[in-house]
Amino acid sequence: MVEVAESDILQSTLRIHKIYCANCLHCKLIKLPVENGIKYRLRVKCNAGKWRKKLGEEKYYKYFTVARRSVELCDSYTPMGEVKDYLRDLKKTLPIKDEEYNFQKSQEIAR
Repeated sequence: MVEVAESDILQSTLRIHKIYCANCLHCKLIKLPVENGIKYRLRVKCNAGKWRKKLGEEKYYKYFTVARRSVELCDSYTPMGEVKDYLRDLKKTLPIKDEEYNFQKSQEIAR
């Protein structure tokens, strides 16, 4: 008879239920200014503070890559809905590359 360690069961469960950060309530889209504040790039950050660099600084990820960002375990994860459907729709609407936007144009659209 083969004995299965409890940690092996936990590892296989984690692989099945991958946590996608884009589906979390704490994953927020922000505008990161570039070129002296004339333009901005879209980035995502974790409002729960889970994305940190080695020196403790907050880490931002490119918006167009957010659908691929996942972790094995997160104590702050709060899902926003069905993962499969949400990620499918998100991938359809994400830009395919990193783009810069003008602050003036976005403000004119909002009016």
